[in-house]
Amino acid sequence: MKKRRKQIIKENEVSGIGKFMLGGFPQMVAIDGKKKSNPVVIFLHGGPGSPFPFSVGCRGLFPEITESVTMVYWDQLGCGINNYPISDHFSIHHFTDMTRNLITEIKCLFPENQIILFGVSWGSILALKTITSFPVPVDRCVTYGQILCDITFNEEVYQALEASSMPARQREKLALIRQQDSHSIQDGKTIMRWLQKYTEAYQCKSGAKTPIGSVLGGMLTSPDYYLSDFMALFINGYARNTSLLEELFTIDLREDFDKVSIPYTILQGSTDIVASTAKIKDFTAQQQNPHITCKIIENCGHIPDARGMEIICQELSLH
Repeated sequence: MKKRRKQIIKENEVSGIGKFMLGGFPQMVAIDGKKKSNPVVIFLHGGPGSPFPFSVGCRGLFPEITESVTMVYWDQLGCGINNYPISDHFSIHHFTDMTRNLITEIKCLFPENQIILFGVSWGSILALKTITSFPVPVDRCVTYGQILCDITFNEEVYQALEASSMPARQREKLALIRQQDSHSIQDGKTIMRWLQKYTEAYQCKSGAKTPIGSVLGGMLTSPDYYLSDFMALFINGYARNTSLLEELFTIDLREDFDKVSIPYTILQGSTDIVASTAKIKDFTAQQQNPHITCKIIENCGHIPDARGMEIICQELSLH
């Protein structure tokens, strides 16, 4: 694997680590692609603070993708190779500003190339907010697990958990959360943990398995990561942050979609209730914005499985 990866990196016309000033912070970014002339995809990962399935540690790991597009892997400030304490001073705006800076830097390196933003979950917020808040040189946008509004604390989530095999003690706790008019960050984390454990919100049981083991193995053996960088994929500067989660749990992006002026493709897993597919489907059906398209991937949850990744790759490769 290491030998093959080295050969892939060697044969790529674009493959290296760049250092850019993003939002006032120097940050490391990986750029990886077979041909300099291919479209450039800037990946915005989920979380906040979870650089999966693509991170700076993925250079040379996905030749099936980098054959047709040049990938830009950015561990957002606070995790991975860019680990940094994220205080409650930080807001979504800070990260959209960093995203804007990154787009500008990449466009300077690839002035003639098509630029595509690809955001997953939390990254879909950054993608939407960036293209509707700043005059950035982005040609089109693709998201998976698009956040819209009213996430976590809603009837769809409550009903799914009630219909699950969740133990009685946790059902009692769920009932208390459901009765509350306001919710804590810990309430949100608890429900997300339940969704992952007891429902198909994150991963569809009948779907193709997510190749997480091989991806993690590739990150662990990355030529660009120290062990501390790999560990910061999981335990990082977001550990004590509450400000970003507070914004996430209360965000409403419906009006932002009115401002979209470039092709914007939303890919959603059919069993996803983290970023509700039913809600996104209804919203886009009623949307009058011709730039927005929604495509449902059957038997797939909030985390794309192997088949979901294939469809994502196909969408990103559309020139």
